[in-house]
Amino acid sequence: MKLITKLQLSFLFFLEFFIWGGWFVTMGTFLSQSFNASGGQLAMAYETQSIGAIIAPFIIGLIADRYFAAQKILGILHILGAGLLFLAGESASFINFYPYIFVYMLLYMPTLALVNSVAFRQMKNPSKEFASIRVMGSLGWIIAGLTIGYLAWENTQLLKYTFYMTSAASLFLGIYSFFLPNTPPKTKLDKKFSLKVILGLDALSLLKDRSYLIFFISSVLVCIPLAFYYQHANQFLNEIGMKAAASKMVMGQISEVFFLLLLPLFLNRYGLKKVLVLGVLAWGLRYLLFAFGDSGESTWMLLFGIILHGICYDFFFVSGQIYTDFKAGEQYKSSAQGLITLATYGVGMLIGFRFAGWLTDQYISEVGHFWKEIWIQPAIFSFVILILFLISFKNETIKIKSI
Repeated sequence: MKLITKLQLSFLFFLEFFIWGGWFVTMGTFLSQSFNASGGQLAMAYETQSIGAIIAPFIIGLIADRYFAAQKILGILHILGAGLLFLAGESASFINFYPYIFVYMLLYMPTLALVNSVAFRQMKNPSKEFASIRVMGSLGWIIAGLTIGYLAWENTQLLKYTFYMTSAASLFLGIYSFFLPNTPPKTKLDKKFSLKVILGLDALSLLKDRSYLIFFISSVLVCIPLAFYYQHANQFLNEIGMKAAASKMVMGQISEVFFLLLLPLFLNRYGLKKVLVLGVLAWGLRYLLFAFGDSGESTWMLLFGIILHGICYDFFFVSGQIYTDFKAGEQYKSSAQGLITLATYGVGMLIGFRFAGWLTDQYISEVGHFWKEIWIQPAIFSFVILILFLISFKNETIKIKSI
């Protein structure tokens, strides 16, 4: 790959995840501070991600793969998204805010697949080239969090500026996308397409394998406690008095990069089952640390819980993507990844966001939430999944050189 192309793609991923990380992490705090939103309303806002993940295959499969170049669709979606993010920041109530963020996520979630499509089409050896470019996405998320913390938008209740900031970045990325390497559709118009292929449903045959079926079900269930972190962690940290919470939460993304580099070593040395088990164990431990930590002498517990994000995410979800690729073989590689994404980010997290919102509404008073009681429950749920997984999943050996 030419150096100029590598730089173009690196900046693409930086902006893509700077935009997402610039408002998504602190949205719960924004809604609570600006509109006194309930847990149910936070669930409605966050589950737009899941609805977008469910809709995304239709946009990619029916439009992007058949009619238009990926970089052009990417540009149009981000330009439209810029306007929606700006209007979301201008909203005067949750009722005004919700339609904008709902439509925005319907447009944004397909861009995650589009940036991958643009990048992979320029690579001769994706297994070696992709990681060094994709890591810039994590850096974009980190810079977004550090910016919010440095400008103290959380403590001064000015989080509406996160939407203005990301709106400007989205407009820039939209224009920038038209100058990316051309990525025309591969599918010919006269080629018959199958709805099963678009949604990844042809990969359902993988569920006949008992081990993969157990992993698949566990992946959906693990997304329920995962939703608690995305939806309520920043709100929790701000409510208990942690300053510059968004900046401190970027330690999770730094940890994610670190453990992503270590993942091949762990998989080769310890095997898939132990790595997956460690990932689920980390979720339960993280929520116990949140339950018993505070912003005083026990701040270290909260910070440790944030840092565990690398193990939580990489050791289960990234390992799961590798396992899915291994089990699928050449015939179902794309379909299988689409299916696991639809099941986890779509169905699993949709359930998780809704349950987390309902639960936080059960533990609230005039002075705030009873966070200890809230965090204990996803911790218990994670440990139950862990026990069931330990008992039922059979270890498999996967040898890899790189991610």
